[in-house]
Amino acid sequence: MLFNSLSFLVFFAIVFPAYLSLRSWGAKKTFLLLASYVFYAAWNPAYVFILAFSTGVDWWLARQLGRETSQVRRKCLLVVSLTANLGMLVFFKYGGFTLHTVQELLGLLAVTYVPPVWNIILPVGISFYTFASLSYTIDVYRREISADASLRDYALFVAFFPHLVAGPIVRARALLPQISTPRTVTPEQVGYGMVLVLIGLFCKDVFADRLFAPVVDAVYGSPAAFGVVGGLAAFFGFAAQIYFDFGGYSLCAIGLALCFGFAFPDNFHFPYGARGFSDFWRRWHISLSTWLRDYLYIPLGGSNGGQWQTCRNLMITMLLGGLWHGASWMFVIWGALHGAYLVAERGIRNRWRGGKNLFTDAVVTVGTFVFVCVAWIAFRAPTLESASAFLSTFGRWRGGFSMEWFALAAALSMFAWQWRMRDQTLDGWLAQLGQVPRISVATACMIGIYLASGGDDRAFIYFQF
Repeated sequence: MLFNSLSFLVFFAIVFPAYLSLRSWGAKKTFLLLASYVFYAAWNPAYVFILAFSTGVDWWLARQLGRETSQVRRKCLLVVSLTANLGMLVFFKYGGFTLHTVQELLGLLAVTYVPPVWNIILPVGISFYTFASLSYTIDVYRREISADASLRDYALFVAFFPHLVAGPIVRARALLPQISTPRTVTPEQVGYGMVLVLIGLFCKDVFADRLFAPVVDAVYGSPAAFGVVGGLAAFFGFAAQIYFDFGGYSLCAIGLALCFGFAFPDNFHFPYGARGFSDFWRRWHISLSTWLRDYLYIPLGGSNGGQWQTCRNLMITMLLGGLWHGASWMFVIWGALHGAYLVAERGIRNRWRGGKNLFTDAVVTVGTFVFVCVAWIAFRAPTLESASAFLSTFGRWRGGFSMEWFALAAALSMFAWQWRMRDQTLDGWLAQLGQVPRISVATACMIGIYLASGGDDRAFIYFQF
């Protein structure tokens, strides 16, 4: 059930007023939980049982962790949680990839191996709700939060439909206290939440799907038919497409949660205006980058060791972060590139003796954006051969069509806008506009969404992860 679909509009039109009509906070939570499971069942009813199993196991294990005093037993319980969650993730998401990799490795040894056909459908959102659920058991193990949540509250935390299938990866410590405390929904919250939803849908339907996706798909699909103009349009255009697609989804999730009285953390902060790669990861997919930092990078040792240990920890974190996105070596390459960027940046900063000025700031900002776009090639291209074919577009001149020039100009304009806005927040910018301009923004978004409707329905890119 896509946020930009008629089925979701009907779903929300039924669920939201019904939620508001309930008086008891317990009844509201029970209703939201049931509605969230209906939302998830719309994708594949059978996979509701996987969601329920993961929820039940982690809730029970966390309760045992909270009561257990033996450190050895507590570690065993944590290992069970990690094994159960990551085991399911590995099976469903990486089973076919593993079999194919084994086949290729044996082929290098002249051993013929024909793996069984892997036709198991990936449960939508499993990467997101697995990480959200793991945050609970890990934090309970660390004694950073208590394990006193009821099963209903915990199940609602995991399954709450705005963040269930593509994040943000809201942690238990942030959402469970909100669930346990009765929420009062105000007209101001609903109004602002709907503005965020409209902006998010506008970003998805107008920018990502109608402006950038056709050009990017055409160039990556038939690179031999395009020259440098088309290549540049797709090079910068995919950066814009994935930002407006995933950033738009995140705004929808945050806005929808706010309509029900819940506050989600921001997931993007004008990432293409970043001053370096570490700054980029403080701005891009913030809920994932902070999760990887707190539950992987820091436990590995973070930057507390020597230079080599820090570089190793950065590379491991980014390689696994790349693999989290999908079962493909191209995602591993994407993660490796970002790991290399972070390592190189760290080395340069340790040796840089020059001062900061407008020129160096501009060079760093532009360079960061360009190298991030280079890494996006590995993210978008399905194979190394297709990536090489795409890069060949930069070696020939062919006059671009008007749509290519327009997409290129729009992508560069997006970069300039994020550069200008990087020290502000979207909330702050909207607050400065005042009520009437905000209504105008919402109206313009509705008109744009209407005009962009009627084309091919595209799932949000991060639904596949």
